[in-house]
Amino acid sequence: MIKEAKIIAMTCTHAALRRNELVKLGFKYDNIVMEEAAQILEVETFIPLLLQNPEDGHNRLKRSIMIGDHHQLPPVVQNQAFQKYSNMEQSLFARLVRLSVPNVELDRQGRARAQIAELYQWRYKGLGNLPHVDELPQFQNANAGFAFPFQLIDVPDFNEQGESQPSPHFYQNLGEAEYAVALYTYMRILGYPSEKISILTTYNGQAQLIRDVCQRRCEANPLIGMPAKVSTVDKYQGQQNDYIILSLVRTRNIGHIRDVRRLVVALSRARLGLYVLGRSKVFMDCLELTPAMRIFAKLPRKLVILPFEAHPTQRKWNERSQDGDPMEIEDTIHMTHFVREFYMSNLPAMTEAYEAAMAEYLEAQRILNPPVDETQMDVETEEERRRREAMERKKKQEMDDKKEADIHFEDMDHEMQEQEAPAGSSAQAPPTIQEPPAQENP
Repeated sequence: MIKEAKIIAMTCTHAALRRNELVKLGFKYDNIVMEEAAQILEVETFIPLLLQNPEDGHNRLKRSIMIGDHHQLPPVVQNQAFQKYSNMEQSLFARLVRLSVPNVELDRQGRARAQIAELYQWRYKGLGNLPHVDELPQFQNANAGFAFPFQLIDVPDFNEQGESQPSPHFYQNLGEAEYAVALYTYMRILGYPSEKISILTTYNGQAQLIRDVCQRRCEANPLIGMPAKVSTVDKYQGQQNDYIILSLVRTRNIGHIRDVRRLVVALSRARLGLYVLGRSKVFMDCLELTPAMRIFAKLPRKLVILPFEAHPTQRKWNERSQDGDPMEIEDTIHMTHFVREFYMSNLPAMTEAYEAAMAEYLEAQRILNPPVDETQMDVETEEERRRREAMERKKKQEMDDKKEADIHFEDMDHEMQEQEAPAGSSAQAPPTIQEPPAQENP
């Protein structure tokens, strides 16, 4: 199959682990394309180039194309010494760009609506928008229930506490976690599909906390359900979703979001809506984040919602709703109380819509998999029944014989060992190796 295929896809890690086997297969290729090349270790980049034997002392590879973004996060290197002092976090892609090797830089984006793209366009020279961003309704219509397509929402202390650190480097913020889940629930009540919403954060501890809150409040409720993904910014690089809720966690200092590459990844995951939760003063005062924070500063620092507007809406993103006045959310407690009341007031309509959707689904399943008419099934004759029962008895007997043979074999082996033991000697148990107790991760 490999020799006949026109295109073969694999990861660099797989190529490294199975290189000998792949070389022995003897397939040949002239071109290689590496996606996300800026996130590949420099040494890993060379392995896919060497998966075929040379011909006449020369490698037959003619062209290598690397596609990546050196403005986003580099390869992950756990060891800080290797990462910083050995410069292992630099990819071959980034090295070639720094050496001014001729390259092509894309100058148009088609992922996000133009207003969201402005948050990270300053990192890319002359970055504009593809025509469909200015034409398609999904990019021009407003996000139902929201006054703005994106906001930096100031989240004050919750129960007199901001960030916490249960263990070293394990940062959490309960106020932002509760706010994020309440905001997700609000969107589900309005009619947003759960698979179109992801919740991201900058720390593993916060991601775990948000998962716990989601499981407690949403997972068992079929009207709400779980979001498409709860993850960290680093793990979500290369992915996207229509609506992103981002928790920045830190309330005393910036943390590692100070790395502009991580900020670019965080802000560029959303297509239609981006709602960032954080301590606005901390991040507004950071010099490295100034270009993005200036854009956020043009909008209110409290979430502005339109709870009377259901998803989807035909209102344009720059139009003011004529159906009612917007509502400002003060803090986490205000948001959670409002969402609970909003859920109870919409529960009958949500239940009716859910039952209608389930009925439609069951009807579609009935059409695709019609019930079997037992009267049309072939009736088993007496002779076929006797033959089937005889086969079942034979199979059962074979299984019983196999079990008995296994038992006899073990008994015989045990007796043989007893006979081989010299008279007057006692059987000694084989030495055992005690494993050290498992250590818990901090």
